[in-house]
Amino acid sequence: MSVARPLLSIVIPAHDEEHGIPWMIRAVADVMARLAYPYEIVVVDDGSRDATFERAAECAHAGVTVRAIRLSRNFGKEAALCAGLEAARGAAVITIDADLQHPPSTIPRMVEAWERGARIVHGVKRSRGDERWYATARAKLVNALIGRLGGIELRNASDFKLLDRQVVDVLVHELPERHRFYRGLAQWIGFEQACVEFDVAPRRVGVSHWSLSGLVGLAWTATVSFSAAPLRVVGYLGVLTLLMGLVIGGEAIWSWANGIAVSGFATTIMTLLLIGSFVMISLGVIGEYIAKIYDEIKHRPPYVVACRREPPDAAAADAPGVDAATVRSTGAAGGIRAI
Repeated sequence: MSVARPLLSIVIPAHDEEHGIPWMIRAVADVMARLAYPYEIVVVDDGSRDATFERAAECAHAGVTVRAIRLSRNFGKEAALCAGLEAARGAAVITIDADLQHPPSTIPRMVEAWERGARIVHGVKRSRGDERWYATARAKLVNALIGRLGGIELRNASDFKLLDRQVVDVLVHELPERHRFYRGLAQWIGFEQACVEFDVAPRRVGVSHWSLSGLVGLAWTATVSFSAAPLRVVGYLGVLTLLMGLVIGGEAIWSWANGIAVSGFATTIMTLLLIGSFVMISLGVIGEYIAKIYDEIKHRPPYVVACRREPPDAAAADAPGVDAATVRSTGAAGGIRAI
């Protein structure tokens, strides 16, 4: 007697992927058909300005088990991943980018590692494909910054991961923070972990939406979420300022004691400017942490769902009104509130 295999969920966050999302859904469906696991594909449209949501819904009508979720605006990839994890119902959840640079052909090896007992399977980049040198350089710089300040090893890491249901439940229900860094949390959370290497494939259509400012913002979010190192830098600047004051003060006393004119106007102005810069930098760093605290205590949801499209069988299993606009909160209590 054969044992029924558990459901697998594939979460695909997408932003302005109108032309690429049908290719991605078909590629994932082909791989999952060979795996002989029941599956669902959850596409999260992160406030796209094109017809990404409609193209995903059309794939559901074409016979592929696709659940499409549209967010009310662009909340960012981290929020879209969070929405997908909350919506996924599988015993294991695979998160994968919509641009086909995470090859779906790697999924069977990730599932094999899960079957052997791994609760988290990381997709690790063996090569970065035809990525431009400056894009590779800035990605390495950002990863090094996060690793140095945040204490998280992210060399060649990606959002291509498989998470066991136990891990998903912990991420969704037991980590109430609003500003999330998915790659970091997947490592921080522990459990049995494994890595599967893959080669980054070329994009089939479109271009990357990541900018340098976006990567820097992601690096800063990761750093303040996992480390107090920037606050320690403030302390170091204070010590450096104290040492400078002692040196300059000692030099002034020595000059006075020896009848030499004390250093003049230029030295005083440079000292004040330098100390003022340290003070402003320190206030900026402290302000960033206070802003994060402020965002957390407001308890606003990390995303707002505008509408959903479910396959007929999935819609029947869910509560009525799945197409109504809803807000989903990632607090410990979870839940859905209609708006």
